[in-house]
Amino acid sequence: MLSQDTLSQLQGLKSQMEAEKERAEAVIKGTQARYGFAVLDDGREIFIPPQEMLKAFPDDRVKVCIRPTKDNKTIADIEKLVNSPLLDFTGRCVRKGKAVFVEPDLKQLNRWLFIPPQARNGAKEGDYLRCAILRHPIRDGKPQAKVLSVIGDESTPGIENLYCIAKYRLATAWSNAVKEEIKEIKEQLSPLETQKRRDLTDLEFVSIDSSKTLDIDDALYAEISTDGWVLFVAIADPTAYIGNESNLRRDMAARGTSVYFHGDVLPMLPEELSQDTCALSEGVDRAALVCKIAISDSGEIGDFEFIEATIRSRAKLSYFAVDRYLNGQYDELMSHASPLETLYQLYRALRARREQHNLVMDDRQEYRWVMNDDKQIETIEPTEKLLSQRLVEECMVAANRCAASFLQTHKASGPFVSHPGFRADRSDEVKKFLTLHAPELAELDHTTVTGYRDIMRGLAASENPLPLRAMVNRLLTRAELSCEPAPHMGMALDCYTNCTSPLRKYTDFLVHLQIKALLHETEAKKVDPDTLAELKVRLGACRAATLEAERWLASNYLKRITSDSPPIFNATITHVTSSGFSARLDDNGLTGFVDLRKDPEKFSYDKWTASLTSTTRRFQLNQSVQLNFLGADEEGSFQSLFSPVADCGLKSTVKSD
Repeated sequence: MLSQDTLSQLQGLKSQMEAEKERAEAVIKGTQARYGFAVLDDGREIFIPPQEMLKAFPDDRVKVCIRPTKDNKTIADIEKLVNSPLLDFTGRCVRKGKAVFVEPDLKQLNRWLFIPPQARNGAKEGDYLRCAILRHPIRDGKPQAKVLSVIGDESTPGIENLYCIAKYRLATAWSNAVKEEIKEIKEQLSPLETQKRRDLTDLEFVSIDSSKTLDIDDALYAEISTDGWVLFVAIADPTAYIGNESNLRRDMAARGTSVYFHGDVLPMLPEELSQDTCALSEGVDRAALVCKIAISDSGEIGDFEFIEATIRSRAKLSYFAVDRYLNGQYDELMSHASPLETLYQLYRALRARREQHNLVMDDRQEYRWVMNDDKQIETIEPTEKLLSQRLVEECMVAANRCAASFLQTHKASGPFVSHPGFRADRSDEVKKFLTLHAPELAELDHTTVTGYRDIMRGLAASENPLPLRAMVNRLLTRAELSCEPAPHMGMALDCYTNCTSPLRKYTDFLVHLQIKALLHETEAKKVDPDTLAELKVRLGACRAATLEAERWLASNYLKRITSDSPPIFNATITHVTSSGFSARLDDNGLTGFVDLRKDPEKFSYDKWTASLTSTTRRFQLNQSVQLNFLGADEEGSFQSLFSPVADCGLKSTVKSD
């Protein structure tokens, strides 16, 4: 037996060890390895050993016991689950022996989750699934999942779209409450009769869009004035039908935009409204918000006004037909010659002025995917932007500029679309870059609209052999939504927004609400930072879903065309990082990544020349390269992976005399 003194010493040691422990709440941060970290509320990160990490998922909020180890390190033991945000998720069904698991498609969670027989819902190996947690691992480190639905397998037509829709939680159906509201809207609301609207049905509006488009949200008309033209841009008016507190309005806000996949579309509005009641269809009277703009002979936008109106489109014209007419190859549109010729003339003036005073995006080769019955890429065809598309785009830009000016003048709370230009934290780097490569531009103020414009024009026109304009892309920010007016550097405009697609984009719908509030002489404060922050998250999810689906389809296509006799692809380098470079295939426009980290040669990255250099090879932005297709990174959003062919990128040798 232990003596009383020994027991007292042990008790004291135990008390000391307990005193050295600390208990706190923390959020679990996983890693690609089995271990993780407990992130405390005070910012500390405490190591969690692999065995303890089995008891939690990344992002779980837990109670931990922080204690010292024998080698004077600090670790955290997970004691209790506070909250787990992991609800439903997607993954793929895998099998090990007789046991069935789901491999979650979640970052930092690289463990299979067991699916008990009663929770499999008919899933079989290879199926893509939507699952939920059935049993949390907090007790014994043995989690279980249940199958909510089977999305499909590799043979399911459109599985790429279906899976990405589920993965990013994009809405596919309308609630019963919304369906009932739509019935009421169509039966009870008659804005053309009950609201004061200016009758513009005598104007010869025409819509110009894709031949398959049914949710027509704009129509155009123009007439000659004494010093130029008057342009009328009629925009569909869904705000006349959708109430602020309606279920439909909440569902629209939750969707944020219509999402266009190859072969599938998720509309922001139910088709009964977007393609019927609200669409500016041919030959029927429709509610519209019309922007009437005076445009001078030099293409300058003058006075404008917004009008709640009733319009009647005279024709639904396709981009292709209008393009042929404008190029003198199609006489069947002669009945619409007057508005089309006038629109063409004012387009030329608008475009010329923007090219002179602002920034216009450079055109690049475009490609059209031809899909087969299985919703896979059959072929990829090169295509060009049509003159008719440019015409419509220029008219939309003019209307958007007027909308932004209108909101700014009346101190509305947005939404505005701004583009800050160069990243604020890279100002010194911008200065150094210009000093190195374009010293004549280094003294310009890149934080002003005119300074930024002149820098971009100068870089594009530079005779420097380096692709300077493309090289500065890594220093640029993305466009963003804001409640306050701010410059759009990318277009070299003092203020900008979007208002011409309210049937497809919630941002445009919000702009309409603000404009109409001002027309009704009420305060335009229907937008706040929280609304735009939530919208940004939703739009980000939509972009991620369509990008991943496109990459998946592209990798399928590349696998098919390289299965028999793998071709060598000619490509152009579009982006360079310290890890490798991205490239665009010349024949079909598909993009992929070349990872040079595992190359036998060591490459050094030079951000000032956008290049990667080894002892024998060099790769630089805009360089032509030849590549082999390796496959898709199925754990990284299906990005296509390539490798340079032998001798690609070899440095030129100079022979001595």
